[in-house]
Amino acid sequence: MNDKFQVDLANPANLGNYSNLVNLGPAQYLKTGVNLLFSIAGVASFIFLLIGGLQWITAGGDKEATEKARKRITSALVGLAIVLSAYALLSIISTLFGVTLLELTIPAIGK
Repeated sequence: MNDKFQVDLANPANLGNYSNLVNLGPAQYLKTGVNLLFSIAGVASFIFLLIGGLQWITAGGDKEATEKARKRITSALVGLAIVLSAYALLSIISTLFGVTLLELTIPAIGK
């Protein structure tokens, strides 16, 4: 067996590249989950935008198909705006007030 892939879990100092895994807590899981949800929502909005564009192109002048495509594009843009606004709001709160909501850290008063 190759020693390169063996990990000594009993001694955290010997974890090498995996040493950061020992210190994971609920805050890191929350941050990763929220970032994952933001990413999935952004990608989904972009995919729906592309589908709406393809529907518009293939509508061939049909009023009903064009209207459905327009509604899909509008919904995708609204969804993308909501995702980007939520991410921007979290960043602004973090920058202005020093409260990092994704890491569950609140600065102490009076320091």
